[in-house]
Amino acid sequence: MEKPTVALVYQAVQALYHDPDPAGKERASVWLGELQRSMYAWEMADQLLQLKQDVESCYFAAQTMKMKIQMSFFELPPETHIALRDSLLSHIQSLKDLSPIIVTQLALAIADLALQMASWKGCVHTLIEKYSNDVSSMTFLIEILTVLPEEVHSRSLRIGANRRTEIIEDLAYYSSTVVTLLQRDETSTNLHEAASDCVCSALYAIENVDTHMPLALQLFQGVLTLETAYHMAVAREDLDKVLNYCRIFTELCETFLETTVRSPGQGMGDLRTLELLLICAGHPQYEVVEISFNFWYRLGENLYKTNDPALHGIFRPYIQRLLHGLARHCQLDPDHEGIPEDTDDFGEFRMRVSDLVKDVIFLVGSMECFSQLYSTLKEGNPPWEVTEAVLFIMAAIAKSVDPENNPTLTEVLEQVVLLPETVHIAVRYTSIELVGEMSEVVDRNPRFLDPVLNYLMKGLREKTLASVAAKAIHNICSVCRDHMAQHFQGLLDIARALDSFALTTEAAVGLLKGTALVLARLPLEKIAECLSDLCAVQVMALKKLLSQDPRNGKAADPTVWLDRLAVIFRHTNPIVENGQTHPCQKVIQEIWPVLSETLNTHQADNRIVERCCRCLRFAVRCVGKGSASLLQPLVTQMVSVYQVYPHSCFLYLGSILVDEYGMEEGCRQGLLDMLQALCMPTFQLLEQTNGLRNHPDTVDDLFRLATRFVQRSPITLLSSGIIVHIIQCAIAATTLDHRDANCSVMKFVRDLIHTGVSNDHEDDFDLRKQLIGQAMGQHGQQLVTQLMHTCCFCLPPYTLPDVAEVLWEIMVFDRPTFCRWLESALKGLPKETSGGAVTVTHKQLTDFHKQVTSAEECKQVCWAIREFTRLFR
Repeated sequence: MEKPTVALVYQAVQALYHDPDPAGKERASVWLGELQRSMYAWEMADQLLQLKQDVESCYFAAQTMKMKIQMSFFELPPETHIALRDSLLSHIQSLKDLSPIIVTQLALAIADLALQMASWKGCVHTLIEKYSNDVSSMTFLIEILTVLPEEVHSRSLRIGANRRTEIIEDLAYYSSTVVTLLQRDETSTNLHEAASDCVCSALYAIENVDTHMPLALQLFQGVLTLETAYHMAVAREDLDKVLNYCRIFTELCETFLETTVRSPGQGMGDLRTLELLLICAGHPQYEVVEISFNFWYRLGENLYKTNDPALHGIFRPYIQRLLHGLARHCQLDPDHEGIPEDTDDFGEFRMRVSDLVKDVIFLVGSMECFSQLYSTLKEGNPPWEVTEAVLFIMAAIAKSVDPENNPTLTEVLEQVVLLPETVHIAVRYTSIELVGEMSEVVDRNPRFLDPVLNYLMKGLREKTLASVAAKAIHNICSVCRDHMAQHFQGLLDIARALDSFALTTEAAVGLLKGTALVLARLPLEKIAECLSDLCAVQVMALKKLLSQDPRNGKAADPTVWLDRLAVIFRHTNPIVENGQTHPCQKVIQEIWPVLSETLNTHQADNRIVERCCRCLRFAVRCVGKGSASLLQPLVTQMVSVYQVYPHSCFLYLGSILVDEYGMEEGCRQGLLDMLQALCMPTFQLLEQTNGLRNHPDTVDDLFRLATRFVQRSPITLLSSGIIVHIIQCAIAATTLDHRDANCSVMKFVRDLIHTGVSNDHEDDFDLRKQLIGQAMGQHGQQLVTQLMHTCCFCLPPYTLPDVAEVLWEIMVFDRPTFCRWLESALKGLPKETSGGAVTVTHKQLTDFHKQVTSAEECKQVCWAIREFTRLFR
C-alpha cells in the first residue's frame, strides 16, 4: 500500500461508521485493516489523535496505537520509543474528556509500551509523580494503573519473568495513593469504581506474596483501613460503593488465602480479612455476599486438602456464621407466588449457595447442621418462606449425612411425605427436591419406598411440580435400583406416557435414565422384551418422522427421540456372563435400520448427525462385541457420508469402534481402511488456511481415533502408510491453543512413543520398538523443536504437564539423541525482546538443558519447563 494522506484515512473511518451502503462499509473496513498492518499506521494514528476531530476517528486511532504496540512493537527502532511515550501521554491528557473508551485504549497502549520499553525505568513512579496532584488527570492515571497490572500477565506481550518482576516492584510505590482515594467520602462513583478496579488489579498481580512482599504489605495494610468507609457507604445506602468495597475485600482474601491457611491470625494471615467478608455477608442485598463465593470455595478446598482438625477448628466459627447468613439470603419474598424460579438472577444465586454449602459443610459437620435446621422447623412455627429456605439448605447437605441407622433422617422423610397439599407450592417444590436428595435413606429403609413414590407421583401429575418430581424419581431409581425392580411396570407406564406430563426435556430424559437403570436389574430373560417396550415409543416416533413429507424441503427434527434412545442404551447395562448372548443385541439390531435411515435423511445437519452418532455410540457400548453385525454397514455409511459432510462426530464414533473391535484380528484391516478413508478429507480440511484453529473439534476427534489405534493395535497403525501423515499433522497441531484438541494431540504423541518404551512382555515389543525408532529418526528433531517453541510462545501454562510427558517419553526412549535434539531446539529460541529486554541468558539456557536431561521423573521435567517458559511469557 502507498502512504495515504490523513484526510483519506479520516474519510475511510467516516465511511466505516456512516456509509449507508454495506458494500462501502466493507471496502472501508478492508482498507483500514490493511492500513493497520502497514508501517504507515503509526504516523496516521498519531496525526488523527492530534487532530481530535470526532470520537470515531480518535477511537480508531487509539485502537490502532494499542494494536501496533501489542503486535508490532518490533517495527520501531529503539531511538523512537521515548518520542512515542511522550506523544501518547500528551494524547491521553488532551483526550481525557472526549470518551472513556478512548481513554481505556490509550491507557492500554501506554501500559503495553511501559512493559515492553526496557529503557523506561520506574514507569509507575514517573506517572504518579507527574499526574497524582492534578485532580483532572486522576481518571486516566487510575485507568493506566488499573490496566498495567492486568497487562503484566498478558500472554500476547510475552515480556518475560525478569521485566515482570521489575514492574510489580514498581507498583508498590503507588498503592497507598489509590487507597487514600477510596477513603474520601467525596470521591465520585466513577472514580471510586476506577480506584477499586486498580486495587483489585494490583492484588491480582501478586501471584506470589513472598516474592512481591513490598507491594503485598502496602496493599494488605491499606485495605484493612477501609472498614469504616464500607460502613459509611452502607449508612448512605450507596450500593455501588458497597459492591466496590466487597470486591476489594474478596480480592484481598483471595490473594492472601495460602498465607491465611498457613499461619491463621499471624502477620498477613490476619483473620480480620475474613471478618470483613462476613460483614459484607450481613448486607441485606444478596448481590454483595455473592461476590465472595469464589473465595469461600477456595478456602474450603484448601482446608479439605490439609485435613488438619486443629486448623479446621479455627475456621469452623467463620463458616457457621457464613451458613447462617446464606440461609437468610435464600428466603423468597413473603408475597412470592408459585414455585422458586431457578433461571432468574435470584434462582441462580440460590443454586450457587447450594453448591457452596456442599463444598464447605465438612468444616461444620453435616449431621450437626442438618439436625439444627430440622429443629428450627420442628420446634417453632416459622412463616412459609423461612420453612422453604431451611428445606432448601437441608436438601443441599442431605447427601453428605450418613444414612446408616439415622433416626433424624427417617423422621424428616416421614414428616415431609405427610405435608398437606395446602402448604405454599414453593414449600412443596423444595420438599420434593429434599426427598430426591434423600434416596440413600429410602434405600436403607425400603418401607418408605411406597409412601415416597406416592408422594412423588402426586407431584408428577401437577404441572408446576412435574419436572422436580421426575428428577426425584430419577434419583430414587439410581440409588434404589434393586428395590425399584418390583415397580418396573409402573415406570414403564410413565415412560410410555412421558409426553402427557408437563416435563422439561432434561426431566423427561432423567426419568428414562432411571427406568433404564432399573431395567438392567431385571432377570436377563425379561430384559429384551422390556427394552423393546421402552424403545418402542421413540422408534415409532422416528418412523413417523421419516414417513412424513419434508415440509418446505426440511425434514422434522428427530433429536428428542434420538436423545431418549441414547439415554436408554447408555444406562441399560445388565451383568452378562461370558458366553451368554447380550439381551439387548436383538433390540439394537432391530432399531439399526431406523437409525441408519435417520442419519441418511439428515446427513447435512451437523447437530442431528451428532445426536445420531451419540445414539449409535451408546448402542455399540451397550452390547460391546455383540454389535459385530452392525460393523460393516455402519462403517460403510460413516465413510460415505464423511466424504461429503466431514462431521467430526464420525471420527469420534470411529474411535469407539476401534476401542471395541481393535483387538479382534479379523477386524483390524477393516478398521485401518476406515481410518485411512476418514483421514483423507480430514487432512484436506485441516490444511486450509487456519484449518487447525477453525476446526478444533476435528483435531480433537482425529487424535482420539489415532490414540485408540495406538492402544488397541499399534503394529497395524505403525506399519501403515498413513502414520507419517498423522505424525506430521500432530506436530503442526501441537501449537493449537484449545484445551481439548491440544490434550488429544499430546496424548496421541505420548502414547505412540510409549508403545516403544513399555515392555509389557507382549510378543510384538521388539517390532514396536523398531517401528517407533524409525518414526522418531524421521520426526524426532522436528517434534522437539516444535514442542519447545510451542510451550514458550503458543500454549497457556495449564498445558505444560502434557508437553512435559511427551518430552519425558522421548527422553526415556533414547536419552543421548534427545539431549542433542533439545540443545538444537534451545539454540533456535530468541534471546531478546524487540524492546531490548533480555529474555533469556546463556546460563538460563544451559541450566534448563541440564535440569531436563538429568531428570529422573516426569514431574522434574514439568517443573523445569514451567520455570523456563515464564521467561518468555
